[in-house]
Amino acid sequence: MKKIMTFGRYTKKRFGEKVYKIPISISGFTCPNIDGTVAIGGCTFCENDSFSPQLQKASPLDKSKKFYLNLQSVENPLLDQQLAQLQWQFQTLSKALKKSHNAKKFLVYFQSFTNTYAPLETLKALYEKALSFENVVGMSIGTRTDSITDETLAYLSQLAQKHEVWVEYGVQTLYDATLAKINRGHDSANIRSTIAKTKALGLNVCAHLIYGLPDEDASMMLHSLDETLNMGVDSIKIHPQYVVKKTALANSYTKGEFVPISLELYTQLLIESLKRIPATLIVQRISAGIENDSLLAPSWCYNKNSTMAHLRQALKANNIAY
Repeated sequence: MKKIMTFGRYTKKRFGEKVYKIPISISGFTCPNIDGTVAIGGCTFCENDSFSPQLQKASPLDKSKKFYLNLQSVENPLLDQQLAQLQWQFQTLSKALKKSHNAKKFLVYFQSFTNTYAPLETLKALYEKALSFENVVGMSIGTRTDSITDETLAYLSQLAQKHEVWVEYGVQTLYDATLAKINRGHDSANIRSTIAKTKALGLNVCAHLIYGLPDEDASMMLHSLDETLNMGVDSIKIHPQYVVKKTALANSYTKGEFVPISLELYTQLLIESLKRIPATLIVQRISAGIENDSLLAPSWCYNKNSTMAHLRQALKANNIAY
């Protein structure tokens, strides 16, 4: 049976015990296809509030202050409050994990928004604060390939000399027509060049792929996987495309112009994908969903536990252990 290198198995091998990710959402961050730099309206599937549960639970920030960072920002009046927000989220979630799972080591995961889309001084303050927390062995930074500078990459490479540092890129697909259709704001050449630069600096790269994007068939999805593997990434996350309210994709869905991927097709694609992925490559995620009323479709993305149970059973039947 092929045993997939999950992130838990990887960290246990690397650190002698499981390392728990602490998801972080920092207000004041956005991305270039929301603020108009490369596009307007954001990706067609994106509604950031639905992906930022920690930000909704509590925030030291004054939400009346409509301030957003970008790569050209010359000041950040919210930095002190952002640092307080980071600390509150880490302390709250790490305390809960210690109690529920006896967690001893942590990795700070800058998850929501584009977490390199800010001046380097702001990033340094946030990253170094995160790495200063007790029992933190490193961090993982979710971002876009068009929103990270060479200067930031060089800085992260320095941090990686002493800490576990991951850069997570939303690749989604390697088809330019699809990238344009979902209003991504960049092309596949940008993805390839940025990942190459990141790998050249010795940084760990995790690539996110979405199965079920508009007008993509099974062969296209698997081709994107193959091309991503050929870039030499260290890890993969695979997500089904689901539809949430208040998005352009929701409008297409309600008009009957978009049909979400079925559980059956997604399962088949996942089985084939894990057969192709080398045993040494880390697979951090094989599904995704959202358990609140913002989800429109597909319904199978609502209950993560039942979906994972189905996927694990299907994988086991194909001699794959996840």
